[in-house]
Amino acid sequence: MTTSNPLATVDQDLTGVVGKHLIYTYDNGWQYEMYVRNATTIDYRIHHGMVGGRWVTGQEVDLVRLGTDDYKISWTEPTGTSVSVTAQPARRRLHAVIFFPQWIQQHPDRTVCYQNEHLKEMATYRDHGPTYPIYVVSESADITYLEDCGPDDDTVIACDPKDLPAGYTARTN
Repeated sequence: MTTSNPLATVDQDLTGVVGKHLIYTYDNGWQYEMYVRNATTIDYRIHHGMVGGRWVTGQEVDLVRLGTDDYKISWTEPTGTSVSVTAQPARRRLHAVIFFPQWIQQHPDRTVCYQNEHLKEMATYRDHGPTYPIYVVSESADITYLEDCGPDDDTVIACDPKDLPAGYTARTN
């Protein structure tokens, strides 16, 4: 029996999202920032929410185009957290489902850091657990700030959220 991939019929032109820098606020009030560096990598900062203050660069992702303005960005972090974001830049909306292992729900402060400098520590926490039950957060968000920075710009997300100028995340366009 042959199966077909329905995405094979969708043009995988990712220029509508690659190079985009977004600041978005979920309906629950959590505020995040993402830079889609290229077709396989993102950088992000978390400004408000359960793990506010966390930031990551060079996170490998699976990025596909689902339709004209629909992109799916999915990844699993060294913490054991899995994330799947459907972004619609032209509509200024996105929806994410975040699957937090139990240890993060119990101790979110352990992940509030620049993850890249704490990979061994994150793996130790992940392996120690507990991982189950998974804490699932499913939220929609408004993209309040959107700019095109082009691909692979190391300056877009390059510092701790606390080191940003006052009003940085309040910008809108």
